Amino acid sequence: MKVGIMQPYFLPYIGYFQLLNAVDRYVIYDNIQYTKKGWINRNRILQNGKDVMITISLEKDSDYLDIKERVISDNFDRKKLLNQIKESYRKAPFFTEAMPLIEEIISCDETNLFHYIYNSVRKIADYLNINTEIIISSTLNIDHLLKGQDKVIAICKELNATDYYNAIGGQELYVVDDFKKENIDLHFLSTNPIEYTQFKNEFIPYLSILDVIMFNSVDAVKDLLNNYKLI
Repeated sequence: MKVGIMQPYFLPYIGYFQLLNAVDRYVIYDNIQYTKKGWINRNRILQNGKDVMITISLEKDSDYLDIKERVISDNFDRKKLLNQIKESYRKAPFFTEAMPLIEEIISCDETNLFHYIYNSVRKIADYLNINTEIIISSTLNIDHLLKGQDKVIAICKELNATDYYNAIGGQELYVVDDFKKENIDLHFLSTNPIEYTQFKNEFIPYLSILDVIMFNSVDAVKDLLNNYKLI
């Protein structure tokens, strides 16, 4: 049983979906603290040959709330964001195929930040025919006061994991031998360099999955999902 665990991110880059596709069960954290200036409620898209930030604006609240406790602001203008995306990508080769999905995601009237993003992850997974079981962390029967590696190991044990897959960025956070003691093999997924045509511009990497599906067919994206190495 291969397990992966990640925070929820707004229309994340393709590496997020590579990890989702590589495992049997994928846990998305809802009951960990929201962090500012990360990628939970923002990402980058291509606009006029440059990368620009798109953001889900949030109601002002305590910095100590969990992600599932954060609320989307009444000022979050879904229509304006959709118009920005349409204008940026209307000449992209797969705009017609991808835009209905993006419209459905952005137009979702959910006001809870976690559920809004969770909905988007599931819809993109469906679009790319990713069949991995997705689990919300707070539904698991573990000690939710655990932190870091201890929490990850507890989740893995609860799900009977034989292998734990983590994004390469977490390499310094986990100890292989600690997982081995629990009969779990630890792996790190590193996305290989990916490049595709973005109009006639110089390629800008690591943009939102939105960019990937605008410039690539579903079959091509499915091939890109396997373009990684395990460490």
